[in-house]
Amino acid sequence: MKFVVPVKQGDNIELTINGLGSSGEGVGKYEGFTVFVQGALPEEKVKVTITLVKKSYAVGKLLEIIAASPERVEPLCPVYAQCGGCQLQHLSYKGQLECKRQQVQDALTRIGHLNVEVQPVLGAANPWNYRNKMQFPAAMNAEGVLQIGCYATATHSVVDTDGCMIQKEANNQVLLTVRKWMKRFGISAYDEKTGKGLVRHVMARVGVHTGEVMAVLITSAYDIPHRKELIEWLKKYVPGLVSVVQNINKKPTNIIMGNKTRVLYGDDKIKDSLGALSFNISAQSFFQVNSEQAEKLYNKALEFAALSGNETVVDVYCGTGTISLYLARHAKKVYGIEIVAPAIENAKKNAEENKANNAEFILGDAAVELPKLLDSGVRPDVIVVDPPRAGCEERVLRAMAGVAPQRIVYVSCNPSTLARDLALLETMGYKAVLVQPVDLFSSTAHVESVVLVERLEG
Repeated sequence: MKFVVPVKQGDNIELTINGLGSSGEGVGKYEGFTVFVQGALPEEKVKVTITLVKKSYAVGKLLEIIAASPERVEPLCPVYAQCGGCQLQHLSYKGQLECKRQQVQDALTRIGHLNVEVQPVLGAANPWNYRNKMQFPAAMNAEGVLQIGCYATATHSVVDTDGCMIQKEANNQVLLTVRKWMKRFGISAYDEKTGKGLVRHVMARVGVHTGEVMAVLITSAYDIPHRKELIEWLKKYVPGLVSVVQNINKKPTNIIMGNKTRVLYGDDKIKDSLGALSFNISAQSFFQVNSEQAEKLYNKALEFAALSGNETVVDVYCGTGTISLYLARHAKKVYGIEIVAPAIENAKKNAEENKANNAEFILGDAAVELPKLLDSGVRPDVIVVDPPRAGCEERVLRAMAGVAPQRIVYVSCNPSTLARDLALLETMGYKAVLVQPVDLFSSTAHVESVVLVERLEG
């Protein structure tokens, strides 16, 4: 019998929300049919109007909360309703952590069909003002008024703000100073449609443990009118400022940064640390945006690796070598593999900076380089993998299993692809035994996880 979709566009319905989707939206069932509702929370009974209907789901707009969740709170940010930067400020922090744990558990159960319990999420002592990196677009609205802030959800419409509650205060101070400078001297903002205007993005980076601050102006042209005034104002109003950098991006693209960068004041980098490791951070370097929680993540990876000092470790998708170097202090030898050349160069510099003589970085495809290591006599005891959101390619997973490490430590930013990959590893003789989520992005729907995967006997 053919299934008949029980709703159509424009219908007003009532339903109970039983979970959160991957973007933080409420998920409920109406006559067995899935309905997504932005702004609704688990355990809430809501009234919605259907705005979109597909074969397997519908989208509803929240009209009324008939029965509210006990974890519903009033958002602190004045532009939260319009801004796309956060998705969960209307949920208590306790509620956020439980929903994120459930999100990981549901993915492992429904997608991976795995029987493994997910541990409570490692939360932050302070879930506010955690981002050490800001990159806000600049634009003019229809009335010609300057807007600097985050994009509204699923648009390129800039939501204006004088400060973001999840940014470090120094980043907010850079934002306020650049805004004041642009208004005072009539500096134009970039228009995506016409390609005219100077300032595309305002960016800042903070060394959380050093207090050093870098301000970055991303522009569509080389010359900056009243550049001296900008530098003087930043020096005056931003405590800890050691660097002002300009990045030039002349291309009509959504990619934020261009290839050309020049220093306007001070150094071309700032310093920060993770644990006992020191890192140089340039305008374009990758560095975890939540320094405090990243340490918890890496410490958990270190715990799962269970190193005694005699092991050989391979870090697949090693990036700039952060996890590699974290593990190198406790291992005999660490090899990092990464296909992105600039990242490998940064990893080598980071190893040199931290005197990690037992860390070696290889530029290449992990599916190719892992068998090469095996052929050369390298027998990894532990493999660490931290892939992008798309997860691991199957051929990389097969290469990992092919070198037969005792343990794999899988670091993931996407529960869905994590579940898929863990299920594949089970077919290759490995089993997930411990899953530990870590909250690096409070107020958002994102969750990181660290998983201990062990090789089955025989």
